[in-house]
Amino acid sequence: MTLYLATTDASWFRFLHREHPDEVNFWQPGGGQNFKILPQGGPFLFKLKAPLNAIGGLGFFATHTRLPLSVAWEIFEKENGTDNPEVFRKMVSQYRKDGEPNPEIGCIVLTDPVFFDEADWISVPSNWANSIVQGKSYDTNELIGRDLWTKVEQTLRKYRWMDRQPDVKSQLVEEPAGEYREIFSRVRVGQSTFRTLITDAYQRRCAISGEKTLPVLKAAHIKPYTQSGPHAVRNGLLLRSDLHKLFDNGYLTIASDYRVEVSKRIREEFENGKEYYRFDGQKLLNFPLPLQQQPDRQFLDWHNTQIFKG
Repeated sequence: MTLYLATTDASWFRFLHREHPDEVNFWQPGGGQNFKILPQGGPFLFKLKAPLNAIGGLGFFATHTRLPLSVAWEIFEKENGTDNPEVFRKMVSQYRKDGEPNPEIGCIVLTDPVFFDEADWISVPSNWANSIVQGKSYDTNELIGRDLWTKVEQTLRKYRWMDRQPDVKSQLVEEPAGEYREIFSRVRVGQSTFRTLITDAYQRRCAISGEKTLPVLKAAHIKPYTQSGPHAVRNGLLLRSDLHKLFDNGYLTIASDYRVEVSKRIREEFENGKEYYRFDGQKLLNFPLPLQQQPDRQFLDWHNTQIFKG
């Protein structure tokens, strides 16, 4: 399997080591190219910069996207490596020379990160060059990559990560080629990852209105997470913020044929709603392209019967 060892900012690492988040944003100040080195669930290792020069932990790749800095803060907040949005802005700007107040940055979203204590840091591989700026991939079919993953796996056992992930098999390097993709796909997806996946699956357009203004677009669960709805694209819609609130509160829904239904209760309760009744009966304007990511009819039926105020 492929591992990726990424040069990592020490202040980002130390903050998140204290916070113990469930997911993190490994941001790229210049925006970065679409990260295609790892499949979803692939191990992404944190190589601390000089003078530390050690591997301090890892996360598991969920997705890569590009977002305005302000939106990245709104989605990830502390998961960006600080608890202050102005500090975050300064962290990004120190790597840029354009002075842009709200630049677009790259966001490598990682789930289930583990941050090792200093006593457990791992030495970098022998073929790591000091000239490497971003990172380097390793293959466990080769000696250096296999040795690196063995050390990482041993440290994960010490942190009882395997106990927290009962579906993940041990000795992954001995599994048939490609099987780790299925294994690591079971690593938990959190709220920030869900929102990022939904935003990109819907091509950054509201499913109902077609609105493209990213700051007002929100990822809605069809069946709420609090009601055992999964953080999955098939259980999500990208909606303009006002439509999101109406959907969550049952004033509109999506029928199983993907047509919008607007409740008469808007008019009855608020003596208004002209803006929303124009969508009544309209088919969704925007869908994820892969069929397996399109809204699941079972979740839509649940929303219709349990939430919608018809």
